[in-house]
Amino acid sequence: MALLISLILAFIPLLGILYIAIFSSLTTVDGLFMFLILLSISGILGLNILIELRKGKSAFAPSARVFASSRPASPSDASRRITRGKVQDVVFFESNVGQPNKSIVTLFDGGAASQTLALEGDVRNALPVGQTVEITLRKEADRNVLVDVSYA
Repeated sequence: MALLISLILAFIPLLGILYIAIFSSLTTVDGLFMFLILLSISGILGLNILIELRKGKSAFAPSARVFASSRPASPSDASRRITRGKVQDVVFFESNVGQPNKSIVTLFDGGAASQTLALEGDVRNALPVGQTVEITLRKEADRNVLVDVSYA
């Protein structure tokens, strides 16, 4: 659908260029700049169409995400992990555009060793420092996603 809209929007400035060429003069400053602006708009939208076609997306094929059920399928128990401990430290790192943000959480279980977890997103509010928690994680595309937090 987006491809069809881009095609229509790329064609409209070409009609404007045709109108300027027939009824106005391209030799005036106004006509020249309007010609260049309309040509740029049409070129950008045409480039968008080419990129979408190169990706292999079809304008008439419905997206799987649009018609997916509103209730997500429950992941298997193998992808879930339960961890307990006292939150010792939570450090948040903002990533570059297009990359998921990360939080580094250090849990202390009362023994000599502490456990460090890398979680996707900002979990500073969900895991307050000094609180004993039981967290449920889900492994998703080599990333740990926080699913549930129980406070003890």
